[in-house]
Amino acid sequence: MTERVGFYICHCGINIASKVRCGDVAAHVASLPGVAVSREYIFMCSDPGQELIERDVAEHGLTRIVVASCSPRMHENTFRAATARAGLNPYRAFHHVCVREHVSWVHPDEDEATRKAIALSVAGVHRVTGQKSLSPATFPVTPAALVVGGGIAGMQAALDIAAGGHRVHLVEKEPTLGGHMLQYDKTFPTLDCAACIGTPKMVSVGQHRSIHLMTHAEVESVSGFVGNYKVRVRKKA
Repeated sequence: MTERVGFYICHCGINIASKVRCGDVAAHVASLPGVAVSREYIFMCSDPGQELIERDVAEHGLTRIVVASCSPRMHENTFRAATARAGLNPYRAFHHVCVREHVSWVHPDEDEATRKAIALSVAGVHRVTGQKSLSPATFPVTPAALVVGGGIAGMQAALDIAAGGHRVHLVEKEPTLGGHMLQYDKTFPTLDCAACIGTPKMVSVGQHRSIHLMTHAEVESVSGFVGNYKVRVRKKA
């Protein structure tokens, strides 16, 4: 099947349009093979901007969408959702090109910024036509946390996580908890006794049913992914 690509470059108010000639970018992309629609719009992330994508998919039979705008960290999910509402697979059919952080905000020269925006947009069009369908998957996770370091910060983190109802594995390389804090007489800014603050936390950690304490131990390796990490801990003799 011949792909029909819709391309949209966002002005982002003046954030992009002040340095990138968006009309020139849209005109250049319009000349590429397979591009059925190429537009510029002041705010693509707005409801009218998203509706423009959905309407063009219905009216022009678009099969792929490329949006050149701000950082994908900010609005990639926004445009993926619009792509999905239009009936397309949001992972296969959509690609996000960053022309704000990567172009208009870092290039003071308008000609240079426009050339770079064109290059990135052309690359985005070529990329999107080769993307494959993906489907969200659900994996069981291990509802536990590993805290490395049994100083004052590590102990407090372990206690907070355990208070939230999660199992905690606390690894400390020294034979006892406390860290550097207990080496000092007083603490800033209240000049409280360091041991007076640290010792109760050490007792709380040691007695908490949801905290598995491993002292005189070090992390050797970490593998897996978020929710399913496998960590090898070496216990010193």
